[in-house]
Amino acid sequence: MSLTIRLQITTTHLNLYLNTTTIYKRNHHNCRVVSKPIYHSNPLTQSLFLRRMSCVDCSAKNPLAVKSSLIDPDGGSLVDLVVSESQRDLMTLEAESMPKLKITKIDLEWVHVLSEGWASPLKGFMREDEYLQSLHFNCLRMKDGSIVNMSLPIVLAIDDQAKERIGASIHVALVAPDGDLVGVLRSIEIYKHNKEERIARTWGTTAPGLPYVEEVITPAGNWLIGGDLEVLKHIKYNDGLDNYRISPQQLRKEFDKRQADAVFAFQLRNPVHNGHALLMNDTRRRLLEMGYKNPILLLHPLGGFTKADDVPLDVRMVQHSKVLEDGILDPETTVVAIFPSPMHYAGPTEVQWHAKARINAGANFYIVGRDPAGMDHPIEKRDLYDPDHGKKVLSMAPGLEKLNILPFKVAAYDTVEKRMAFFEPSRAKDFLFISGTKMRTYARNGENPPDGFMCPGGWEVLVKYYASLQTEETTQKPAVLSTQT
Repeated sequence: MSLTIRLQITTTHLNLYLNTTTIYKRNHHNCRVVSKPIYHSNPLTQSLFLRRMSCVDCSAKNPLAVKSSLIDPDGGSLVDLVVSESQRDLMTLEAESMPKLKITKIDLEWVHVLSEGWASPLKGFMREDEYLQSLHFNCLRMKDGSIVNMSLPIVLAIDDQAKERIGASIHVALVAPDGDLVGVLRSIEIYKHNKEERIARTWGTTAPGLPYVEEVITPAGNWLIGGDLEVLKHIKYNDGLDNYRISPQQLRKEFDKRQADAVFAFQLRNPVHNGHALLMNDTRRRLLEMGYKNPILLLHPLGGFTKADDVPLDVRMVQHSKVLEDGILDPETTVVAIFPSPMHYAGPTEVQWHAKARINAGANFYIVGRDPAGMDHPIEKRDLYDPDHGKKVLSMAPGLEKLNILPFKVAAYDTVEKRMAFFEPSRAKDFLFISGTKMRTYARNGENPPDGFMCPGGWEVLVKYYASLQTEETTQKPAVLSTQT
């Protein structure tokens, strides 16, 4: 796919300050990170990234400066559903007279996703026509006849009692789990929630044990409510990570400030090992060979709901900072931010959503590897999805044509070279595959993986995390009393 790149020359320096757990100090071209204790309630509250951009000289031949080749968001413009501060008091007063719906923590994550425009052009929880298009076609048809990808239904479920309370009202107020008013859903539509159909079409199976199904869909009500969403203020979690929750609009501005002429996104929900880094660094190399001058990596860990045995977000963010500290990834060419979406583990269906959302954030390249968004089958000893289908689906998915998909072959540990490398079938016996389960077993037992699998600082983070889990389990285990007769 050819891309038109508009260039613009700027003479400004950029100093970007972001909070993390570490302090990046610039000393000429060296970057040193001073670490803090990481296993406290808010491990990433205090830190500072300093990034310095070099000045580009103006000349008569180049009077205009470099502007990033960001692709347009779906629908042509980013959706922003957060009301202005001047409207907030009036809307709060109006909402008090509406029927109230108390939403769950995961519903709130979807409010976050919708409000910042990750799902553009969607302007609220889906009404029935949008839901059916998403469920059956994985896309939405716009009024002008164009198609945008929308592979996951973004819906809000309610029960019979809530439906009765709403009655004939056309607007409802949404209340967070802590009781705070979140926003308003206007011009609502209520329709049946056929759970079996939704599960079967999203996951391709109704087997028991699907994490998102058990957590969200099974206990949900038998009705779905859609409408236009208006949110009182930006969603905050007050967990020490909010400075990493950068909206699509903010990301696009950051890419422009960095003078990016390409942005490539990497989605992950696991710690970064050197195989991941291989994919990301090789992508940058390939883009430079293609003629791009300043490709920027969007390292974009998923920050919403994940299954119980995944490494928690706060630990992952500390681990990611260690990857930058150890020089595995370059802080100068990497933007680390949290993608607020919940995780479905729905394989080829979900990977389309992951790619589509990054379009709205300004990425024009998307890395896809083995079994994206997949998981083990919940009741059988096999992968739930074919490991190659995710990248094949992305290359054909309607509505993703403007996104450059970068598929990669599998990375594994090369026992000869003592490093992570792309798998070579001709010498398969030289490669060791270290699964997520195997990695967690190493960390849980305090064992070291093979040298070159993960940077030492990042590995230490995981070992400490699993050690803390074992301490908690030991502390919480009830005492066993024995009696002798």
